[in-house]
Amino acid sequence: MSVIVDDELWSAVGDPTRRRMLDLLLAEGGGTATTLSGSLPVTRQAVAKHLGVLHRVGLVHATPSGRERRYEVDETQLARAVAQLSAVGATWDARLQRIKRIAEAIQRRQES
Repeated sequence: MSVIVDDELWSAVGDPTRRRMLDLLLAEGGGTATTLSGSLPVTRQAVAKHLGVLHRVGLVHATPSGRERRYEVDETQLARAVAQLSAVGATWDARLQRIKRIAEAIQRRQES
């Protein structure tokens, strides 16, 4: 089974700060760099850079909101990320089951 993984997407969500930002955006229904920086241990400028990464991979979209931009999670792209993760998990589960069967067979042969 071959799973196609979007490396840029997973690089973006591989950062714990960006994952926390996604959690906050989902919980609050969106936010700006300023509002997010109030809930994170990083500066507003760092939040803006992280939002840029999430925006480039399509996990968030932005709309102008006064002097700032309001970001919301793109649920279609998030669902794609979840589907990829599920597929990767299923692939690894199958591989680990094969390794377990091989190890058990070797152990049975050694015990006989």
